[in-house]
Amino acid sequence: MRIGHVAMYVNDMERARDFFVKYFGAKATAKYSNFTSGFSNYFLSFDNNTELEIMKREAMTDPAKTPYRTGFHHIAITVGDRKDVDDITKRLEKDGYLVVKGARTTGDRRYASVITDFEGNEIEIIAEGTFDVK
Repeated sequence: MRIGHVAMYVNDMERARDFFVKYFGAKATAKYSNFTSGFSNYFLSFDNNTELEIMKREAMTDPAKTPYRTGFHHIAITVGDRKDVDDITKRLEKDGYLVVKGARTTGDRRYASVITDFEGNEIEIIAEGTFDVK
């Protein structure tokens, strides 16, 4: 078994699509819209057939994204090696995104950083494999 895809509601689908395409090499489907229900979406595909669905509804709420809450917390994207994590994190920071946690080896031996996107969603950027904690 495998997870088919993860879905998230966003306020600005085009900006979210462009974000994942620009920084993580996602490929986007054509926009789907159901005018009766006010729903629209894009599917974004990444390497290894991983998919993220970004969605919007005309009527939806946008509660505060507090760090410690129930439900999904973040998306983790594996980008390659440590240098890739460093490079993408620096690029995002240079472009004005908040770096919540800089690149480091975590307690579970992953090399990772955490940023927030333009809507406050946390994205963890991780390197392939595990590493010794220094």
